[in-house]
Amino acid sequence: MNEPHIAEPSRKRLFIGLISASCFLVCILLVLLWVIPYVGLDAIHPSAKWILGILVLGLGGLVCWAYWGLFLNIVLKRPIPGSRRFRGLTIKLFLPLMVMLGRALGIDKKAIMLSFISVNNELVLAEAGTYPPNKILLLMPHCLQNSKCDRRLTYDINNCVRCGKCPIAGLLDLHDKYGVHLAIATGGTIARRIVVQLRPKLIIAVACHRDLSSGIQDTYPLPVFGVMNQRPHGPCLDTTVALPNVEAALLRFLDKDHAPDARGKAIGTGQATKL
Repeated sequence: MNEPHIAEPSRKRLFIGLISASCFLVCILLVLLWVIPYVGLDAIHPSAKWILGILVLGLGGLVCWAYWGLFLNIVLKRPIPGSRRFRGLTIKLFLPLMVMLGRALGIDKKAIMLSFISVNNELVLAEAGTYPPNKILLLMPHCLQNSKCDRRLTYDINNCVRCGKCPIAGLLDLHDKYGVHLAIATGGTIARRIVVQLRPKLIIAVACHRDLSSGIQDTYPLPVFGVMNQRPHGPCLDTTVALPNVEAALLRFLDKDHAPDARGKAIGTGQATKL
């Protein structure tokens, strides 16, 4: 069985380089926040500039602490105190800065998103535990379904006849084998509704780099492990996914105490999810 896909060295280097530059820029902005009004603050109170300086120093220390914590988490590949907060800061603060900085430097946005997804996966691997099958959601994009298929799978995955012309049949096999939830979403709104209804503890999502990046941001703090789809016919048309990668990720997060006792049956689980 293949190991869950994690960051390639080049993607990790790009991520670390951009996040280092982003952290440096934030610190510079904080220093400027203190220096620019330095003279004018004397008119307010003699101690005003020092109070502001202490606040700026504290914020700068917080940014540097988050940066080094994230850096060590990536390099050491093991959970460290505050790892969940580091992932949150990456999603909410550093990613938008990295995209803006990358655009200014002429770095392709896709490369930045791929580096973010890879590092996010490593952070999820480091911080997440294991969960019973009914707390894991396999969330799939509708473009995995064969474009000539007239079966509607978004609201009932069991409508699939498992003809084998698309990866859905293999994903249903994983659903039956391990008892996890399986759902197909046609967009972000439906995906969010699925998450609200099922309340999973962990999502293994398959999508393109753009949808994975936005999905990881939308569902935080819920951990999302992303698996890139393959697009032999271009975006949003008859895409596919490496099922061994999905299964490897599933086995990493599946609680062995709730492992299935027979094919098609799992302890503590029910039928396929109907939405």
